[in-house]
Amino acid sequence: MSYPLLCLGNPLLDIQVNVDQAYLDKWQLGADSAILAEEKHMPIFDEVLTMNPLALPGGAAQNSARGAQYMLPPNSVVYIGCVGNDKYAETLRAANAKEGVKSAYRVDPEVETGKCAVLITGHHRSLVTDLGAANHYKLEHLKSPEIWSLVEGAKYYYVGGYHLTVCVPAIIELGKHAAEQNKIFSINLSAPFIPTVFKDQLDSVLPYADILIGNEDEAAQYGESHGLGKDLEVVGKSIVNLPKENVNRSRVVIITQSTEDTLIFTKSGDSVELARVPVVAVKEESIVDTNGAGDAFAGGFLAGLVENLSLEECVKRGQWLASWGIRQNGPAYPVPKVTFPQFA
Repeated sequence: MSYPLLCLGNPLLDIQVNVDQAYLDKWQLGADSAILAEEKHMPIFDEVLTMNPLALPGGAAQNSARGAQYMLPPNSVVYIGCVGNDKYAETLRAANAKEGVKSAYRVDPEVETGKCAVLITGHHRSLVTDLGAANHYKLEHLKSPEIWSLVEGAKYYYVGGYHLTVCVPAIIELGKHAAEQNKIFSINLSAPFIPTVFKDQLDSVLPYADILIGNEDEAAQYGESHGLGKDLEVVGKSIVNLPKENVNRSRVVIITQSTEDTLIFTKSGDSVELARVPVVAVKEESIVDTNGAGDAFAGGFLAGLVENLSLEECVKRGQWLASWGIRQNGPAYPVPKVTFPQFA
């Protein structure tokens, strides 16, 4: 069976708890930070597991895969990453199966499935990630006959920026295939530290990117690390104009700005055009938490791509799915299912 959308990322078990500022201070964390756990952070995972957490399937690209499948017909999305041979991996498989996403994991029997401590303070969330097995994805898995047949059967590819910390060769191999076959390859910046700490890895895959998605903070950090400053228009136009492997289609850059207009940068002849798509605000009292809002946006956007919609319509679907996602606990989508453009 072929699946039109293939996503590659770092599968994690999200362990979500509500905390106060003192708890963040204890671990020296920001209210909206996203970090890879250092040795000093490792005890946090056992600690939050004792705090009556909400455990959900996570990892940014996996959240987006689930979001896209939420809006698409059955059997539309396959997700690839690495997990351990443990109960946490079974939890992820079961959740994906329930939501209609095919899990095509590499299993590393030596390492536990990755975890992410999601620390909620009001409408803010701080993420501390131990990649675990997710950090052991291998190019050989992608190139194995079973998995490569899924790659060949897909028409759209999406990679979470966090995977730039794991297996850049696999990302490049997907990008090369997409360029050669004139398929659409998308990547997300995912976190402000990606375009700074992993600048070289990001730069190595951007030539293959037909679509780049990021939020205002991530785009600003890209600008800072590349000597462009933090002006989003300057950053967006610069990325659109970067060299590109597939010259049959121009690059598109999407920058979200929370409740402000989403920016769409596209090439028009020798110039770059900017379109703005207003966001429909969600009532403050309806917001449960914002964890996974950006992942939901990407999922809705990808669903629009698969349905061959215009960029503006893809963005509207991303905004819509994000608006429902922030009304749920954790990176989840409404049950019973709501359908676009139902809004409340």
